[in-house]
Amino acid sequence: MHDKPKNSVSFKVYGRYALFTDPVTKIGGEKCSYHLPTYEAIKGVLKSIYWKPSFIWYVDKVRVMKSLRTQTKGTKPLVWGGGNSLAIYTFLHDVEYQVEAHFEWNEHRPELANDHVDGKHFAIAKRSIERGGRQDIFLGTRDCQAYVEACEFGEGQGAYDDIDELGFGLMFHGFDYPDETGKNELHSRFWNATMTKGILEFPRPEVCSVSRFVRSMLPKQFEEGDNFQSVAIEEKNL
Repeated sequence: MHDKPKNSVSFKVYGRYALFTDPVTKIGGEKCSYHLPTYEAIKGVLKSIYWKPSFIWYVDKVRVMKSLRTQTKGTKPLVWGGGNSLAIYTFLHDVEYQVEAHFEWNEHRPELANDHVDGKHFAIAKRSIERGGRQDIFLGTRDCQAYVEACEFGEGQGAYDDIDELGFGLMFHGFDYPDETGKNELHSRFWNATMTKGILEFPRPEVCSVSRFVRSMLPKQFEEGDNFQSVAIEEKNL
């Protein structure tokens, strides 16, 4: 067993539907969910709970609590220029996950070093989990609203606790954004997904060996008082 990283949080996230896809391959009218949540989607949940550009969330483990079920629905997406079209989406249905994650300082944001007060960020993150997040929670897409509650990772009975190993092949992991890498490029990365006793242990982004260049991209700029609020102000406003 590995020791928990510093600033580690755990929670459960659940919803009626989920749609986890590789955003780069979203072409045409049909979308079919991966059977497992992507690192990027869970990171999105964490950022909706609490996030600041001075730190980066890392997803350590996800535990699949309910049996994998899919449901196919016909939807009418917005068509630019008018006209009607029917798209077939295959969602995961009735999902629940336990998540363990932690944050580390974003060393590519030296201008925000004064915001590196881990005790305050950690306290706000824990409080935000208890309140169900600061922003609306989604599982993969805005069509799939979800809910967050505090929990102890590993508690309760999971649907796959007794299955030693299930392999899911090469799967989208997440994006390497210039804000977090220091390079003015966007890359997508992949990993060979394996679930052991119902648990996904995600590799860190820099360990993923398969990646591809998407496009050139500049990091977003943050300035205190304009589009950034320090943790000291955040704490005072709570």
